[in-house]
Amino acid sequence: MPRPSYEPPSPPPYWSHCGHGTTPEDPIGCHGVHVPGHTACLAHLADADRDAYLAALAPGFDIDHRGTTFTDALLNDLLDALGDPATARPRIGSARFERATFQGHTRFESVIFQGDASFDLAVFQGKAWFGSAVFQGKAWFGSAIFQDQAGFRSATFERSAGFRSAVFECDAGFESAVFKGNAPFNSATFHGGTGFRSTMFQGHAGFRSAIFERGAWFNSATFQGDAWFWSATFQGSAEFESATFKHDASFESAIFRGDAGFGATFERDAGFGSATFQGSAGFGSTTFQGDAGFGSATFQGNVWFGSATFQGDASFEQAVFERLASLGPLICVGRVSFSGAVFSGPVTLSVAARRLECRRTRWSSTAEMRLRYATVDFSYAVFEYPLTITAEANPFLLPDGRPATEQALVGAPGATVRVASLRGVDAAHLVLADVDLSGCLFTGTVHLDQLRMEGACSFDKVPLRTHWRRWHPLQFTPRRTLAEEHHWRASQSTAGRSWNVAVFGAEHVGPAQLAPVYRALRKAFEDGKNEPGAADSYYGEMEMRRHDRTGTTRAERGLLHGYWLLSGYGLRASRAMGWLAAAMLVTIVLLMGFGLPKDSPKQEATGSVPLGGGKVTFEIDKADPQNPTGDRFTGERFDKALTVTLNSVVFRSSGQDLTTRGTYIEMFSRVTEPLLLGLAVLAVRNRVKR
Repeated sequence: MPRPSYEPPSPPPYWSHCGHGTTPEDPIGCHGVHVPGHTACLAHLADADRDAYLAALAPGFDIDHRGTTFTDALLNDLLDALGDPATARPRIGSARFERATFQGHTRFESVIFQGDASFDLAVFQGKAWFGSAVFQGKAWFGSAIFQDQAGFRSATFERSAGFRSAVFECDAGFESAVFKGNAPFNSATFHGGTGFRSTMFQGHAGFRSAIFERGAWFNSATFQGDAWFWSATFQGSAEFESATFKHDASFESAIFRGDAGFGATFERDAGFGSATFQGSAGFGSTTFQGDAGFGSATFQGNVWFGSATFQGDASFEQAVFERLASLGPLICVGRVSFSGAVFSGPVTLSVAARRLECRRTRWSSTAEMRLRYATVDFSYAVFEYPLTITAEANPFLLPDGRPATEQALVGAPGATVRVASLRGVDAAHLVLADVDLSGCLFTGTVHLDQLRMEGACSFDKVPLRTHWRRWHPLQFTPRRTLAEEHHWRASQSTAGRSWNVAVFGAEHVGPAQLAPVYRALRKAFEDGKNEPGAADSYYGEMEMRRHDRTGTTRAERGLLHGYWLLSGYGLRASRAMGWLAAAMLVTIVLLMGFGLPKDSPKQEATGSVPLGGGKVTFEIDKADPQNPTGDRFTGERFDKALTVTLNSVVFRSSGQDLTTRGTYIEMFSRVTEPLLLGLAVLAVRNRVKR
């Protein structure tokens, strides 16, 4: 933010002593400038000369009383001499009161300064009242000292008004004052309470390095130009409720030792970078129409951002929240960044924003985040205590029960909360509820198996359309997939074109890195009693192992390929049932062609009868089944072959006479077909188990 270009005029050259001799009360002599035509200042003129000088004055005359000491009576006589009979208001042309001393109550109420008015280095020993005064020229109070109360209520400064390095030892009031030009209060010190309620700053307002030792009230103030509070110190409370900042506002490196309230409207950028809030900081109902920066700010007390609205970006990068932080309901049209922030106390964050960045944040206490619309990036964040991220289905409720207005987010891609990255995160304390993980990067997440997923957490899907690989069709099995797998498959020349290649940050991830991620997610799904999710993660793990050419041997890849081909790793019932049906069909065909004999062999009894009678012994035998000839594929033979095949599926013998070939065919089918049936049953169980 550029620094203001305005500067006060150079101090006037030091004038000579008025010539009045030293006295015990004034040992060094008077420093007042001479009255024109005399050799003494106004305070030390003879009565007759003073009366003559005052009588010669008229409304609008220029006066020069630098270094003069004014009593109540002397100042009243001067202002009476400059009074306008038509308005009963004193009118002064150019007024020079540098280094003047006002001993009593100084009353410049309703005075009109038509020219420049300078009170640089002036000392106001009593109350100083400038209420309703009008400064038509420049007004300077640089390094002035107000030892008692100072009042500028309803004063009007039509050009620049400078209070640089001024000291207000008691209360100072600028309520309803109007500063039409620049108003620098840089390095001013306010020892008492300071009121700028309803004050209008039409030019730039500068409070750089100003010190407010007690309360500072800017309620309902309007800053039409830039407002600079760089390095300002608020030792008491600071209130900006209902204030309006129409241009840039900067509170960078400011220190708030008391409570700070900002229920204000910032129509342009607002900067609180490196500011320190030692007391409570309240930004409830604050509206930031431009960007808002709280980078490296320190919140040592409680923080509230309830009902705050950011129409630009909001940056809290490197900020430190030492105690309770309640941020929200907070509506942000742009990006909210907490990257590098440290949360030492409990946090409740309710945000509706397009993007939320929490990279390298540290959460040293419990935290709950309720989000809408946002895409969240938690790369390398540190969670020391449980943190819950929940997607809110309905608009946030304000303290009065009304739903928060989300009109500013019209056009956003839906209220779904999307997690962009959990890389480098220790997920042991992380709970996700109803969030979209389709684009989330998981590679590098620690303790991913302890991640808790509640509600409907969705993942990306494989492309459903059919693709052609060389001469045969290729269709991927529907399942949950990781974003990194999408990027890896899209990068392969043999992959389908429907895989999502637009995954930021997943360029160097392959099957070797993805297999343990799927394995950890499977454990997380199992602990959550989500068996279908665990099954999909297991499928993804096996797929990565099958495609991994660095950590999986050729023999193991061949075994995995067969396992995938037969039953989809024991998870695809349709595939196993298809192979079972094909195996049964082949068995039936082989039995009809080669396994069933031509005719069922008949039993024959052979023996011999003794001549003298006695015991007769018969040997019953059955001839070997004859290989079929003629028409083998008849309905009768099909019925017999089906019976044999069905019995082989359940390890039962049909009792059917078979040829030698048929016997081997039945033996082979009684091994393979029950296995395929078992794989199909296992796949069904894995899909429906809870």
